[in-house]
Amino acid sequence: MRNTFLTAAAAALSITSFGAMIAMGPAKAVLASETPGPVDSRLLPQSVVEQAKAESADLSEIQIPETVEDDAQQARSLAGLVSELSDVALADREAECLATAVYFEAKSESLDGQLAVAQTILNRTRSGRFPESICGVVFQPGQFSFVRGNGFPPVMRQSRYWKNAIAIAHVALNDLWDSTVDNALYFHARRVSPGWRMQRIAAVGNHVFYR
Repeated sequence: MRNTFLTAAAAALSITSFGAMIAMGPAKAVLASETPGPVDSRLLPQSVVEQAKAESADLSEIQIPETVEDDAQQARSLAGLVSELSDVALADREAECLATAVYFEAKSESLDGQLAVAQTILNRTRSGRFPESICGVVFQPGQFSFVRGNGFPPVMRQSRYWKNAIAIAHVALNDLWDSTVDNALYFHARRVSPGWRMQRIAAVGNHVFYR
């Protein structure tokens, strides 16, 4: 009698477990099995198999960015470019004239504003209406208020301002970054209104630029 009872209980337990597996659904029923080894995809619905393959394909296309790519992304900003050139040396007297003009005209401005000043000076050398050299443009009488005769006032050459000015001059001379005032020939401080009858190009930093 006892053996008959145990057999019946085992049968009932098997039926209950089987019913629970069916209630969980085909995929969960297979995963709930205690049989070792990988899951046989033939026992899964086709939709589940296709979804797993699609997710696997998506994951295989993910690429972890490398340090070189991160550095390239940083260099795409003007600030990153200036940072990379923080220890660049002055190439010659022309570069020194350009850096000094940037220093005295715009050292406290944004890097965009400093580059705009440098670009305008370079534009003058190529215009045919001003001296052809950078130093000639900077020292032209009545053009830059910081000029004292044929020289410059003292420059704090250990300051970050001076290093940034040198870097900006290098960027402008080697056309490493596009300025927002590519064709400007004149500029004045925002605080004044000279009433110039020229084409206004942009206002960058503390200066307004004209053609």
